Parts: sequence; C-alpha cells; structure tokens
Amino acid sequence: MRASSRTARGPRGRCITPEDLLRIAVPGEAQMSPDGSHVLFTVRRTDTASTYATRIAIVGTGARASTRYLTPGPRDSSPRWSPDGTSIAFIRARTSGHPQLMLMRLGSRGQAGAARALTKVPAGKFGDIRWSPDGMRIAFSFRATPADRTADAAKARARQHRSTPPMEIADPWYRLDGDGYFGAARHALHLIDLRTGAVGVIDAKDTMGTFSFDWSPDGGAIVISTNRSPKALLEPARSELRILGVGERGVKVERDIELRGLPEGPKTAVAWSPDGSRIAWAGRRGHEGLYSPENLELWALDLTTGIVECATAGTDVCLMAATLGDTTDASFAPAFVWMPDARSVLARIGWNGSGHIASVDVDAALTGHAMRRGEMRVRLHTPRGAEHSFSAHALSRDGQRLAVVRTSPCEPPEVAVATIEGVEFPVRTLTTLNDSLVDELDLSMPEERWIRTRDGSAVHCWVMRPPVAARAPKRHAAILSIHGGPHAQYGNVFFHELQVMAAAGHSVWYPNPRGSKGYGRAHCAAIRGAWGTKDWTDVKAVADAMQRDPSTDRTRMGIMGGSYGGYMTNWAVAHDRRFRAAVTDRCVSNLISHAGNSDYPEVPGEYWRGMPWHRSEELWRASPIAHMKGVRTPMLIIHSAGDLRCNIEQGEQVHAALVTQGVPCRFVRYPSEASHGLSRMGPPDLRLHRLHEYLAWWAHWFGQASAPRRRAR
Repeated sequence: MRASSRTARGPRGRCITPEDLLRIAVPGEAQMSPDGSHVLFTVRRTDTASTYATRIAIVGTGARASTRYLTPGPRDSSPRWSPDGTSIAFIRARTSGHPQLMLMRLGSRGQAGAARALTKVPAGKFGDIRWSPDGMRIAFSFRATPADRTADAAKARARQHRSTPPMEIADPWYRLDGDGYFGAARHALHLIDLRTGAVGVIDAKDTMGTFSFDWSPDGGAIVISTNRSPKALLEPARSELRILGVGERGVKVERDIELRGLPEGPKTAVAWSPDGSRIAWAGRRGHEGLYSPENLELWALDLTTGIVECATAGTDVCLMAATLGDTTDASFAPAFVWMPDARSVLARIGWNGSGHIASVDVDAALTGHAMRRGEMRVRLHTPRGAEHSFSAHALSRDGQRLAVVRTSPCEPPEVAVATIEGVEFPVRTLTTLNDSLVDELDLSMPEERWIRTRDGSAVHCWVMRPPVAARAPKRHAAILSIHGGPHAQYGNVFFHELQVMAAAGHSVWYPNPRGSKGYGRAHCAAIRGAWGTKDWTDVKAVADAMQRDPSTDRTRMGIMGGSYGGYMTNWAVAHDRRFRAAVTDRCVSNLISHAGNSDYPEVPGEYWRGMPWHRSEELWRASPIAHMKGVRTPMLIIHSAGDLRCNIEQGEQVHAALVTQGVPCRFVRYPSEASHGLSRMGPPDLRLHRLHEYLAWWAHWFGQASAPRRRAR
C-alpha cells in the first residue's frame, strides 16, 4: 500500500496546484464479477477544457492484476455484470445522438468484444439498470425528454426563427439541481427481453420518478419502492413497496401487489435477499423525506412470516451520512448489499468522518433474537489504523469479496477489494490511477482534534498544515472551512481544494459542528429549525482554538464555506469581526426567499416552524442577511447562475448588503452551465477559475507573496 502521509515519504515533492485537478482520475461504480475475479468500474478524467470523458475499465482481483479499458468513452457509464459474468450492460451517451443501453460480451480472460445497442430510445436520461437472475432480461429506469425540449427541437426552432415555448408547470417537482428543468417528464420502469428485443414500460405510476427496484431471485417479479401520491414531493411518507409480477418471459406486468403492514415513511434502495425470503430497504418512520436530521435506517420484511422490523433499531447510525470531498462522486444515497445467507447485509456507514464498511444483523431483528452482552447489531469492519473512507458497491456471489472505492486525505480514490473475513476486513488496493501524480506531491496529512465548546459539547475537527514544500513562516494565515449540507460530514477523503489552500501556505481547519451527520441523531438534530445557534457555538469554539494555536497569525484569519457552509460564513461575518476576509460560495443568505426558490421547496411545519407566508419570524431570525448591518469583513462571493439548489439571488443579496455599506467584496458569477455542484462536477475550466479566485482573494487580504500564481490558459 502506498504511504499515506508526507512524513512517511519525506518532503521531496512539490506543492499541489489547482491545475493538478485536471490529472486526477475519479473511479466509481465498482462492480464485482459474480466469481470475484474481476472488478468493473468507471473512470472519469478531464477530456477538454470544459468536459470530462468517462470510460469503463476492468481490473483483476489477483495480486498482479493491471487495469484495462473496455470502452473508448467518452460517455460510458453504469456498467453491470450479467449473472454468469460473460457480458456487461452499460449506458453509452455519445457526443451526438441519444444515450442507449449497450451490451458487450467478454472473453474468458476479460477481453472485450464489440458493443451493440439494445435500445433505440429517444432523447432522455437513464437511471439504474438491473439484470434478471437468468440473464435474459434487463430492467431499467428511463425518462424521455419532452419533445419540445430536445436538442433537435431547438435546432428546428432556430431554422424557423421561433422562440423557445414556455414550460407549463402543474407539479411542485419540475426541476433538480444538476439535472435541470424536466417539467412533467418522469422516469418510468422499462423491461427489455434480450431473446426477442422487445422493450416495454412496466411501471410509470411513480409521480416523482425517483423509485428504486430489484429482481426476485427466481426472476418472476420485481419489487419497487414507489410513491404514487399526486403530491409525492410534499408527502414522502406515502412511499410504498409493491411487487410487480413479470413472469418468466416477456415485458408485461401480470400482477401489481402492494406489500401491506409496512411503516409509514420514506423508502428507497429496496433489495431482495438471495433466497427470496426477505426484502430490505432504507427508510424511517414519519413524514419527513429522505434528507433529514433523523437517522435513515435499515428495514426488513420477512415475506414468510410478515414480520417487519428496523434492523438498525437501538443503534445511532445513519445510512445517509455522506463524507464530502471534491474528488469522489458526492452521493447521499444509501448503499448496502445482502450476504449470500440472507441473514445480514453489508452497508456503507458514515461515522466520525469516515465511510465505513459495516455489517447489519438483519436476522436478529426479524427473529427477535435478544442481543447478548457485548453483541452488536451493527459492526464496523474498517481496518485498524486506516484513516480511510470506503464506499461499498458490489459483492461476489460467494460473499467473500466486496468491491469498494477507497480514499484518504493523502490518497485520491482508487478501486480496492475487501476480503469478508473476521472482524476487520482486509482491504487491498487494485488500481494505481493516481499514483504518478501523488508521487510528485508533498501533501499535507491532517491532524485530528476534538475541541470542547462552552456548553460542554465536543467538535471533531481536522487541521491541514502547510506542507514542508510550501515554506510557510512559523506564524501563518489560518482558514476555517465549513462543510455544506448541513447534514453531512467532513473527514477522511482526498480533498483537492483544501490541499491547495494548505499548499498556498495556510492552515486549514475543517470541523463537523452540530448539524453534521456521523455523530448520532442528537448531534445532527441539534439544529433542526435552528441554524445559527448550537452550530454557531461549535464554529466559534473552533475559531477560538484556531486563534490560540501557536502557528496562527491572528491578524490573518479567514472563513469559507459552500452551500450551508456559505450560510455559516455569512452568519459568522455578521456576528464576529475576527476574520480578516471570507469566501461565501453557493450560499444561503435569506431563508425566507430560499424556501420558495430551491429545487426542494420547504414543506410547511416539517423542518422549520414557519414559512414565508406564515410565522416567518424564525426564518428571518436565522437568516444571515437579517444581521448584516454593520458587517465589515471583506468577502468573495461565488455563485452559479445554474444553481437550482441555492438560487443565485442568495449571493446577490449578500453582494447588495456589502456594496451598499462600503464593504470590499468581489462577486464572481458563473454561467448557467454551472450548477450547485460546480466544485465537484462542474466544467474543469470553471473549477480551475474558481480555485484561482480563492487563492487570489486570500493572497490579497493575507498579503502572502508565496501564493501560487494563476497559470496562463
């Protein structure tokens, strides 16, 4: 295994730069072959100045395996093994033409044959794809683009000198950040029979199109988690599980049966056990949606006895605790897989800043087994001493090997295999996609701290010092970075942006204040409907510790953050003048206006006690813009016109408040092709521009001559 700290390698490398972002390969969707001999995965790299290329690769799980690319790209994704391991299905989206479901045969040694299209769907977007157990059919999710919104329709209008038609909206769910405006179009569940080529829609009743599904082991049915309420966005608790009987052949539904007796609440990531006796899903009781300060739990139904239980009851873990970074796909979706004996599942659990591999004893929950002293319903299997995060993807048929993507603060993501044995699963890295880059660099290995607050709480925090190659003075500038969410966590992942800030000669402090996931329900729910309270207490405690640190130049302290982190940055400068400068990125500033212009509108009485049109006092109290009279901290404002999560008017309000009070500020507006996820998935050239804006801002206000200069492009 490659050394994971600069101390182990010695200060021989150079400092990391913004441009190194263009060299980082991002692996994802790791899929273990049924026999455990190979792992399929995608690799995303920068293609042109403004685009990425995604290809499908394969690597053996043996000791001397090497990575080979199976497809040329540039838009190949979602690889899935056939049950016999002889073929793969995947999605191909050429630069021209519509995306299609493809099939590729593999030789005995993993060599690829020619790919052929299985579908001829119109313009649209694919979701998940799943093989039937006999390998004769594939179920997939697909949403067709409305005919008047396709690229071909736009070209036809241009030739005819006609305007874009209006979008007629009758549902609160009509747009999504990173996905755009889709209006009334919804994903539907399709089925293709590979023997005949027939394709049919077998379920189009989910009113949001965000369903999950899985095959029964005998291939005769599909279980689907679905919400068919006319107001699904506002009524997530009406989610249900249904069995769609599809028989042994064909593309039609023979029966549609609701599974009754399940708890009212959101449901997703449904999975049928290998023996067909049980169904598991991620969910919770109650009326809130999936994204919530409450724990997202693992539930299971025994189809024989009708018993329904929460397998994670009595624990304090959440299946939706994402560890944020900028070099891995930021997924909040729960991920788990059944073990072959149908008694337990392996799940990704976010805890104390890491993404862990965990086993959950489902059998004990469904059979009423009383846990003996020392027994645990949920057990973490992360190897000791490994400050890594793991994302679990797929298991071999025998349950002995799990395909994962692993990363750490000094290691960009790589594909790895975990051996399922003992209490601590041995994990071996299979790929070397980013080794050549890492070997050039002198990276900063973060220091881990727990900081006590004034009210007796404790904040988990990491400090990334300038690496030796940065030649920072004994006392240097320090930056406090606040993560987004707020119900997510910072932690043990490779974070290019933070490494770049440290390489510029700054210490970077990044904590998980109350409101973060990964520390139990109480820690997360402490700020429900009360932003700017206990979270601010924790952030102030970290700022105090940063100020007391012997290496900190107290005259050069900054604060930055994106999304909710932008909210807290705005709140901090409105309540504290210790910061020399600040950067607020894709922020929230006014909770009253934000409640109605985000892609997820606030549901009355759920998270906040008030709404803009009724009892708005609490929303206004918690809005940073309400407290900005007298603010003096110079601010860089970063926002994208294509941000549908935190509308750009949130940044515009901050800009107006500052300029009218004579506060130095700089407003950088990115175009509509940049979304809320600009820092992770935005066009490469815009991501570079953003990083250089950060560095130039800190260099200006901190006066550091050592800050990297912008390269000519």
